Amino acid sequence: MIEEKYAEILTMAIASVPGIERTGLRVLEFRDRYAKALMPLNEGNTNHVGIMYAGSLFTLGEFAGGAIHVASIDFTKYYPIVKEVRIRFRRPATSDVTMEVSLSEQEAKRLEAEAEQKGKADYELNLQLKGSNGETVAEVSGTWQIRKFSEGM
Repeated sequence: MIEEKYAEILTMAIASVPGIERTGLRVLEFRDRYAKALMPLNEGNTNHVGIMYAGSLFTLGEFAGGAIHVASIDFTKYYPIVKEVRIRFRRPATSDVTMEVSLSEQEAKRLEAEAEQKGKADYELNLQLKGSNGETVAEVSGTWQIRKFSEGM
């Protein structure tokens, strides 16, 4: 379920990046400090041997940083960027793949306080991308950053 207060911003966020929109990525659940999304195993997301294309898996993992930002941080005052993302492929993805991401209320408050003071704050995520059978197909880790909108932006 997607909490109503997030529905419009999620639609806009996905549409604002045509590469994400083309994949058919779907947000399955979205609430305060939690998001779950699905990358479908469809024609546009498969490679030459019929498994999920590595770039589609990477897109799902990278999307997590922006999704958790919207779910946790005041997105009218701060915007996210990605600094570094690493992916480790564990097994072939032969089905739709999901990712879940969450952030504690304490961490969200810490990030906003630091960004308010310094103009930016880093956060790290470690995620497991899972096939429909629950097995991990890839591990994603990285550093994202929130930045304070400047005056007039």
